[in-house]
Amino acid sequence: MNNKKILVVEDDPNLGKLLTTFLTAKGFEATLAENGQAGFEMFNADTFDFLILDVMMPVMDGFTLAEEIREVDKNVPIMFLTAKSLSEDKLEGFKIGADDYMTKPFGMEELLARITAILRRTGADEEVKDRGVYEFSSFKYDFNRQTIYVGEEPKKLTTKENQLFMLLCKNQNDILDRNAALKAVWGDDNYFNGRSMDVYIAKLRKYIKEVEDVEIINVHGKGFKLLVH
Repeated sequence: MNNKKILVVEDDPNLGKLLTTFLTAKGFEATLAENGQAGFEMFNADTFDFLILDVMMPVMDGFTLAEEIREVDKNVPIMFLTAKSLSEDKLEGFKIGADDYMTKPFGMEELLARITAILRRTGADEEVKDRGVYEFSSFKYDFNRQTIYVGEEPKKLTTKENQLFMLLCKNQNDILDRNAALKAVWGDDNYFNGRSMDVYIAKLRKYIKEVEDVEIINVHGKGFKLLVH
């Protein structure tokens, strides 16, 4: 699968280890988080092609985690794992934005088949997305290198600038909710962090000011948008 990166968020250490070992053996790069909060922090610190979320977890349950993730990334595929087969739970999961739902216990080969089908259907196996690289008409952004390339001059980003610009790119031409971005990058949406984010947005605008067909705009009362003309 060309080293697709999968984040597994599962509080059962035995199942979590089994899943990551199996997925690694099948050619994926699998990372394990032991609860929803840890999963959210890992998601915001890296780029992933697929998410496997247990529903019942301490600290932050899978549904809440998915809602937080969907605020900052509306496209990454999500599969829920649950010990219950209640139709109400499945409907809740799909309403949040799940791509699939598996009830424990399940077969590993079936899990693999579903992941492969979803990646193929969503186009999440594109090489550019897999590398965390976004190419626009007149500049390129590389998340893993924390760099924006405008013309011949690379612009190195700080960690927070990098995380914030990645969220804008993931939601290009769509609104990035202000509070969701604050929670994702700063961990808290308080007033002081909000002022700090405004400074970072201003810096990002300066980095791409020479690019004519791309701009970061404010959406009053909601957040920001990376507008690609």
